[in-house]
Amino acid sequence: GDVQAVHSLRRGVAEALEIVARGDRKSSRVVGRKVSEIHLPAEVHMGLIVRGLPEEGAEPQPAAQPQVIIPRSHTVIESNDHVVFFLPHKRLVREVEKQFRVSATFF
Repeated sequence: GDVQAVHSLRRGVAEALEIVARGDRKSSRVVGRKVSEIHLPAEVHMGLIVRGLPEEGAEPQPAAQPQVIIPRSHTVIESNDHVVFFLPHKRLVREVEKQFRVSATFF
C-alpha cells in the first residue's frame, strides 16, 4: 500500500520548492492558517515544514533546535516557517509563491 504511494509521488516530482512564510495573519494568506485552509493547486504537495530556523540576519540561538514538522490538515503555519513543496511542473511555482506573498497592510 504505502510504499507504492511514495514511489509514484517521487516519480511525479519535478521541483522541490522551499518558501519562508512571512508576515502575520493580516498581511499573509498562510501565516496563522491551517494547511487545509491554504489554497494550493491540487497537484502540489506540501512535503514538510522546518520551524525554528534562525531568521535571516538574526544571531543563531545555541539552544535552538529546529523542528521538522510533517504537515497535517490541522497544522498551523507560523511566521518564519520554512515550507517545502513538491511540484510536478515548474509552472506551478508561481502559483505557490503567490499564496505566500505578503501584502501591504493599510492602517
